[in-house]
Amino acid sequence: MIKHNILALDASTEALSLVLHYRGQTFHHFEECPQQHSQKILPLIDELLAKAQCKLTDLDVIGFGQGPGSFTGVRISVAIAQGLAYAARLPLVGVSTLQMMAQQAFEQDQANDVFSAIDARMGEIYYAHYKADNNGLMTLVDEEQVIKPELLTLPEMAATAVGTGWQTYPALVTELANVSLNEAILLPDAKYMLASIATAYAHGDTVTAANAQPKYVRDTVTWKKLPGRE
Repeated sequence: MIKHNILALDASTEALSLVLHYRGQTFHHFEECPQQHSQKILPLIDELLAKAQCKLTDLDVIGFGQGPGSFTGVRISVAIAQGLAYAARLPLVGVSTLQMMAQQAFEQDQANDVFSAIDARMGEIYYAHYKADNNGLMTLVDEEQVIKPELLTLPEMAATAVGTGWQTYPALVTELANVSLNEAILLPDAKYMLASIATAYAHGDTVTAANAQPKYVRDTVTWKKLPGRE
């Protein structure tokens, strides 16, 4: 049961999602709208606040999708969250997009081990293994990584696979008898940030607007240059 008043948003992938949990009620929006996030996000936030009859200053904390995902999308998530937090003097909590999908698999299907993967383009995927803790929160096993699919070795265990990474490279999981592919969970949804944000806030594990950081996972990108422009 989430007791805190929370606004959370994510624009890290093709999906744009927002959730407002206020006085025990949850207001939610999810849509796929590539390249429209920056135009839609603020009006949608206003819409959720109006539905809940809530002001930003009524909130306890704001959460944001910190990546990995598209560079532009991750920056939109962070920048919007920072602006709102500055305006309302609220703390922030960043949540991994890979963790969000794992959390959704747990909350919907009680999946205890989840392999999350997002198509990272350029022949790579963002990948992480998450496991449910005793409180039902998906926690990271090892580390999040960006990797070429042919170099990925999945742990030998019964698990659920979620995300667009497996949709793009289905052979990675369909050949494994002990891994089931959940095709209903392809992109992160801010609704499944609530548990992580509430836990972090309760433990004082927050950051100020000035210290909110994206998590790209891929630190450097090698761009193919045009002939003569190396």
